[in-house]
Amino acid sequence: MIRLAACQYAIELHETWEAYADHFQALCAEAVEGGAQLLLLPEYAGLVLSGQLASDQRSDLKGSISGIQPLVEPWLALCESIARRWRIYLQPGSLPVLDADGCYRNRAWLFGPDGVLGYQDKLIMTRFEREQWGIAAGQGLKVFDTALGRLGILICYDNEFPMLARHLAEGGADLILAPSCTDTEAGYHRVRIGAQARALENQIAVLQSPTVGMAAWSPALDENIGRAGLFVPPDHGMPSNGVVAESAELCPARSRWLVCEVDLDAVRQVRREGQVFIRRDWPEQFECVS
Repeated sequence: MIRLAACQYAIELHETWEAYADHFQALCAEAVEGGAQLLLLPEYAGLVLSGQLASDQRSDLKGSISGIQPLVEPWLALCESIARRWRIYLQPGSLPVLDADGCYRNRAWLFGPDGVLGYQDKLIMTRFEREQWGIAAGQGLKVFDTALGRLGILICYDNEFPMLARHLAEGGADLILAPSCTDTEAGYHRVRIGAQARALENQIAVLQSPTVGMAAWSPALDENIGRAGLFVPPDHGMPSNGVVAESAELCPARSRWLVCEVDLDAVRQVRREGQVFIRRDWPEQFECVS
């Protein structure tokens, strides 16, 4: 059994590095005090760093992401120090990062008790990212080996595409981390339904963490809504609806952790001895007959 914490992360304005670092460390401490071994924050949680920019730059859609680039390395160092200090796994959400080819990519790092384990880029862009913001797609999927199990990361919209989770499952992932950022209830449900469907199809666990709240100072993070949740295949030994835990409020006024437990051995047993063998029976191809 492993203990997980998924944050409903309220987008707040922190105008200095010290204010942000104190906030972030205190937030992580809450989850650690609850016994969490792995902490997940949402997509674009790192963009809160833009609160440290001058008001005219943080209110500019593209200017805000260029402005935070000098803060990326200190942010990574802070995340690594938190993971090392408490001997935990930390996926601190994502943020836009400028690559050597001149493109920004939506990147999510994973940290462990001994430091950084690597990162996963978002692969499929939403219309907003592609058409207005200029965020480019990443390439490739990674499976991370940890003491808790084998993990994958699918950022927000990526959870709505079955082939991506299938690739991670075939690579041995038992748990997918799903950091999300959605500005409507419909958007939240698209990702949530996708996350639960991926758990069903691949007979694995999926943990979702969303942004919440209003941030008028940020054109990228202005409105946020969603619940945190942990989803598994509905089968022997699992909840009948496939929902292990879910946040009570859709949009709390402050950041809240959903702390929950999952037995990945029991999830693996479903794949071996379940009522159905969805993962095994996944068809390689269909032939349409008219």
